[in-house]
Amino acid sequence: MNVPGRIYLSEKLIRDLEPETLDQVANVAKLPGIQKFSMAMPDAHLGYGFPIGGVAAFDEEEGVISPGGVGFDINCGVRLLRSNLTVDEVRPKMKELTERMFEAVPSGVGSKSRLRVTDSELDDIFLHGSKWAVENGYGEKTDLEHCEGGGCIEGGDIGHISIKARKRGRPQAGTLGSGNHFLEVQYVDKIYDQEAADAFGLEEGQVSFMIHCGSRGTGHQICTDHIKTMSQASKKYGIQLPDKQLACAPAQSEEAQNYFGSMICAANYAWNNRQMITHWTRDVIADTFRSDIDELGLELVYDVAHNVAKLEEHEVDGKKKNVYVHRKGATRAFPRGHKEVPLKYRDVGQPVLIPGSMGTASYVLHGGDRSMDISFGSACHGAGRVMSRSHAKKEFQGEDIKMQLEKRGITVRSAHPAVIAEEAPGVYKSSSEVVNVVHELDIARKVAKMMPMGVIKG
Repeated sequence: MNVPGRIYLSEKLIRDLEPETLDQVANVAKLPGIQKFSMAMPDAHLGYGFPIGGVAAFDEEEGVISPGGVGFDINCGVRLLRSNLTVDEVRPKMKELTERMFEAVPSGVGSKSRLRVTDSELDDIFLHGSKWAVENGYGEKTDLEHCEGGGCIEGGDIGHISIKARKRGRPQAGTLGSGNHFLEVQYVDKIYDQEAADAFGLEEGQVSFMIHCGSRGTGHQICTDHIKTMSQASKKYGIQLPDKQLACAPAQSEEAQNYFGSMICAANYAWNNRQMITHWTRDVIADTFRSDIDELGLELVYDVAHNVAKLEEHEVDGKKKNVYVHRKGATRAFPRGHKEVPLKYRDVGQPVLIPGSMGTASYVLHGGDRSMDISFGSACHGAGRVMSRSHAKKEFQGEDIKMQLEKRGITVRSAHPAVIAEEAPGVYKSSSEVVNVVHELDIARKVAKMMPMGVIKG
């Protein structure tokens, strides 16, 4: 190991940690040019090469870039839309609202968009992300101010995206997908930090909407294509891999930069995806409650990426340097005063969105003062699985889970009952336990607790 490994856990969460996840943290620590620590957040579990919940930063010149440190669903991420609606106003219309959202937002395996983009439009999406959506009528300009990086990473390179990746991307812009992706109607159950809640526009009893999805088939294909190239590059550059899933290349090599440019395109595709879904969600809400978007206060609080690598400036051994921060199942959590936090939130810190499992609490936090020192400005990204999807389908029945949730007042709509079984609350760790760890460490501090009213699954 070139650096120590660090896993941020509570005593309770240690019991759910697979030994193989520890091995993955150690293996990542053996990669060239890694800085400070190989880390795993409290929601960590076994992933491809890197643990899910893993964070690692590599020197710009002497380090590596690895697709396994980003994952297959590039820029799987979350955004939160606030409203002026209250629980009492929304509850009587929950079934109608959930059904209409399900119809408006294409969901499920292989779901096709309401819009079939052209090749040139796809290029624009790859290069400009959410900006393309807003410029084409899918949202408001203020939305871009409340996205990580403005909903776009500069430097995308469409030249190394395969025909197959493009073919998979064209029909899926503006689709929710399947698995753990969701569109959820929530309400603010509890405020922990009034100053930050005021800045984010949140108050108790208020209804909000959380969107969780990523880059769909195009991101998966981009990762798949470049892992093959990186596997050969690892041998070419004489990099000794403790696990072949850690395939990588020197950061400034042609192979690494080709992947990085393509990964940026997939990340931008994902931001565009969430922006289009936001637009259709707003339309449904406005029509259901017979009011306009401004009167309903349907403002984007923030959008954060989970699976992404970024070139960022951080302090290492007392010196500022550029590093490629890989966040795989981890959320950026920049503190107050950081130049990349929107001006509206700069006095409190970047909003950090941590979704719970279906039927459990989600949390809004803000970047903590110690995040840059402890974790390269990173926090957990969710509850973290403790059971595989195949095991979950044997253990749970989708219809049973749906009935249990509806008895608790949570409306559920999905493309197939099996999806509900795969994402049952019992499949995940406690989101509250996970969030408490980063809160106590001052990586990210709790602002609000959100509880579900309606869940749409692919």
